[in-house]
Amino acid sequence: MRANVNVVLVSLLIFLAISSCNGGQLSPVFYRKSCPQLGRIVRNITWSKVAANPAFAAKLLRLHYHDCFVQGCDASLLIDSTDGNTAEKDASPNLSIEGYEVIDEIKAKLEEECPDIVSCADIVALAARDAVSYQFGRSMWQVFGGRKDGRVSLATEAARDLPSGGANYTTLQDQFAGLGLNYIDLVALSGAHTIGVAHCVVFARRLNFTGKGDIDPSLDPAYAEFLKTHCPSRPNPATTVELDENSSLSFDSNYYVGLRQNKGLLGSDAALLTDRRAAWVARRFQNFHVFMARFGKSMMKMGDIGIKTGDDGEIRKNCRVIN
Repeated sequence: MRANVNVVLVSLLIFLAISSCNGGQLSPVFYRKSCPQLGRIVRNITWSKVAANPAFAAKLLRLHYHDCFVQGCDASLLIDSTDGNTAEKDASPNLSIEGYEVIDEIKAKLEEECPDIVSCADIVALAARDAVSYQFGRSMWQVFGGRKDGRVSLATEAARDLPSGGANYTTLQDQFAGLGLNYIDLVALSGAHTIGVAHCVVFARRLNFTGKGDIDPSLDPAYAEFLKTHCPSRPNPATTVELDENSSLSFDSNYYVGLRQNKGLLGSDAALLTDRRAAWVARRFQNFHVFMARFGKSMMKMGDIGIKTGDDGEIRKNCRVIN
């Protein structure tokens, strides 16, 4: 009898340990019975988009980030503005967000196969994972399901809560800590900048640091001159530069190599080197396997921010409109 009790206790402890990773509210098998084709549908559509245009990997990953940092991972970023409300997607930091149409296509297909079952919030999390995973031909981290969609979307909150590309380390650490993410998560999630591009206006101050045409001293001089050739004092607003020099379409650890050479494009990238612990983690993450193992864990933690379950949210029929 005592042996059986011990087995039960051990099983319970394991269950609690797993549940603590997501507040016990999300599940890896949430849609197993209600929409078993979910994984296949999201993967097929997402992979087809990335195959046709590799830039979609960064776009869908960024969409997930910007959604989770405001109101939590509840697809509030997808809601369209109305005459009476300016929604998150129309806040200045979100005007360059793309990929909404991919989420719309996935949602439409899922409504055909299993109507009123899958939340837009879960689709966003799955699409971000699958977009990055296409390069590797397999899922690179697990996505738990069970999120509900939020009913609030305010541009003012997005402007307030999204981390700035020019933020210093203390500000970044405080923002992440407020969401339950530690300094290792901060360095790991910053690694998303190994793919994608940034508009010149986001880092323009680093090329005119004190207003006298001087560069940010934390920026490699040769790299700064390269940036100046692409981003003159009055660049075209649409002009972009690779976040990870010569590697913006490959999800790898080259971001950390460049970072330690003072080639982090954004001020928030360079800020990671101003903290001893964060700099040590960045050095470790130059090893892709070390980085990827932690990135997946940090993505799962981020995907748990502010989730809504039960009556706290809804399952939107149209991801752009509250029911």
